[in-house]
Amino acid sequence: MKKVLAVVAVSLLTGITGVASAAHADAAAGKAKSGMCAACHGAAGISSIPGYPNLAGQNEQYLVAQLKAFKAGTRKNPMMNPTAAALSDADIDNLSSYYSSLK
Repeated sequence: MKKVLAVVAVSLLTGITGVASAAHADAAAGKAKSGMCAACHGAAGISSIPGYPNLAGQNEQYLVAQLKAFKAGTRKNPMMNPTAAALSDADIDNLSSYYSSLK
């Protein structure tokens, strides 16, 4: 039971931290950094490549979580793991803010 409570507590704290950091994200900086994403995910976040997800309008916290999972290696993808590994936490927040702002 203690282990379950510890996992829940860590998840809540991580979620709160993610919300706080995303609140300080800079969508303009994310747009400036998005050039490396455009080749696969499209210049406006709409991919023309089957199997590659659209990023435009996606939930910001979801994008943050996925990029952090790629960076940590807990989500595996041969293209995304090295790409995300090169991103700072601020880059992740900014890119997520930018793509979530697109419709």
